[in-house]
Amino acid sequence: MIIDVRKNILIVGLGLLGGSYCQALKKYGFHIAAITRSQSSIDYALENNLIDEGSIEIDERMIGEADLVVFALYPHIFVEWIEKNQKYLKSGCLITDVTGVKSSIVYKIQDMLRDDVEFIAAHPMAGREVYGVQNAKASIFKEANYIVVPTEKNTQDAIDTCKELGLLLGFERISELSPEKHDEMIAFVSQLTHCIAVALMTCNDEENIERFTGDSFRDLTRIARINDLMWSELFVENKEQLLKQMDLFMDKFIEMRDQLRNDDIDGLRQTMRYSSERRALFDKK
Repeated sequence: MIIDVRKNILIVGLGLLGGSYCQALKKYGFHIAAITRSQSSIDYALENNLIDEGSIEIDERMIGEADLVVFALYPHIFVEWIEKNQKYLKSGCLITDVTGVKSSIVYKIQDMLRDDVEFIAAHPMAGREVYGVQNAKASIFKEANYIVVPTEKNTQDAIDTCKELGLLLGFERISELSPEKHDEMIAFVSQLTHCIAVALMTCNDEENIERFTGDSFRDLTRIARINDLMWSELFVENKEQLLKQMDLFMDKFIEMRDQLRNDDIDGLRQTMRYSSERRALFDKK
């Protein structure tokens, strides 16, 4: 094990993901500390044995004792935190994150970070349609994907440690992508899907629609209950890549609309067969 269980782990941002990290890592015997803005979140985490200690203030001792720090913050808050508080991090500390965009923050943070502290970016592809530490569950990582996002500034030891963290958390698949490739892929598999769900949920104002829907509509719009503050920031931070994926989607949707308009049954069936082939890949073990 690269990550010594005697080491101290600090979680900055005790929401759904931060709390789920705590629950997953606590069972190994790590000393888990947390800093977050809400005292009720700290109280809940202490009462439910998710953390050993916590604070709603910038605790210099707590930060200075951490060997590994996980930042579960919005992108701009993450950058601001490093600007103001990196002076408290111990020499040799490794920091990582859960942020959904990379190119706009990874290089920025690595450029401003002290030479004796290393930042290795990561993206846990897991979540729920609820928020807050009270909804934290380590089980959200089961069968999920975890992406490690190194740059040329990262050491192999940091990359390996970040991958092991993903294994300890319980992720099934661990991948490695550059910040640019990460943002391209995430724009398609995550951000575009949220755009589609929101558009589908808001394009028809028919009243009482919840009385008439089936599983297909519920499944497609599951992620439409969205954190507008977080996701709007993620969209803007990855604007160029997301716009490209939105254009690709609209091109295909218009193609299907034209096939229907022109009674092109063969074209529709060909598109559907290709869709079925692609979707079947997700079900293979």
